[in-house]
Amino acid sequence: MSITVVIQPGPDGVAKDVAHARDLRATLITPALDRGEHVTLEFGHARESTQPFVDILIGQALKEHGETLLERLEFRNCSPQLRGLVELVVNNALAEPPDPPMPPDLE
Repeated sequence: MSITVVIQPGPDGVAKDVAHARDLRATLITPALDRGEHVTLEFGHARESTQPFVDILIGQALKEHGETLLERLEFRNCSPQLRGLVELVVNNALAEPPDPPMPPDLE
């Protein structure tokens, strides 16, 4: 199975709402990845993003699951700026040791 998560930017075309990224991660992305599903992140509506947004969206999952997770993640319709941010977050996440799990009430 697979799911597609459509990234909705703000009115300025920039995906930067970290609370929204945290919600997408908690309600859609992490549960699907935990079930072994393929996740497509559709960035077609966003012309840009911020590093914190992308990091919250996928960084922790990459730290926990490692490089093999990339086999189940697809980044669709990324602008060159977004592609660069995704690559930066992926490289940083894979270079760092995993963070200890956060208690649910602190996330």
